[in-house]
Amino acid sequence: MALGILILRLAVALVAVAHGTQKLFGWFSGGGLESTGRSFEEIGLRPGRLHALIAGLAEVVGGVLLATGLLTPLGVAAIVGVMAAAVGLVHLRNGFFAKSGGYEYPLLIGLAALAIGFVGPGAWSLDHVIGWSLWGLSWGFGALGLGLVGADAVALLRRLASRSRSLATVDRLDRSGHRRLAA
Repeated sequence: MALGILILRLAVALVAVAHGTQKLFGWFSGGGLESTGRSFEEIGLRPGRLHALIAGLAEVVGGVLLATGLLTPLGVAAIVGVMAAAVGLVHLRNGFFAKSGGYEYPLLIGLAALAIGFVGPGAWSLDHVIGWSLWGLSWGFGALGLGLVGADAVALLRRLASRSRSLATVDRLDRSGHRRLAA
């Protein structure tokens, strides 16, 4: 069982770290902070560069925590949060299958990370070496809750940014009574 959990941890960690470094540094044909930030702006995440930085750091740090099996629930929460935000804010409207931009891939990564939160990192982990038992129902649900709070915070920030932009572009009348858009 320890080997199976290790393989699962390393697989999820590899994917998370690879995607995070695409966002942060442009590695593996990624866009880096500038390009990813512009993409995030296009979907309403403002400021885009800051959101890209946070998402990239969550994936890299969460992935490293999962790979090492250190503070496993925090690593799980980071991955679950980024994947839940990706599903809810980007992929859900495209249906299930990844081929059409759907949510199957981030859902799978998020659920695989969550499974680790419930069963624990296994015997081949730093948590085990230190003697920490940070797994089980309460730790799994705690990681899920923390991840979803993070995803909800991103969604809330997006709504607030959208609302403030809408208010800034409300139709107004100029002095001659003609409509104009506010800057």
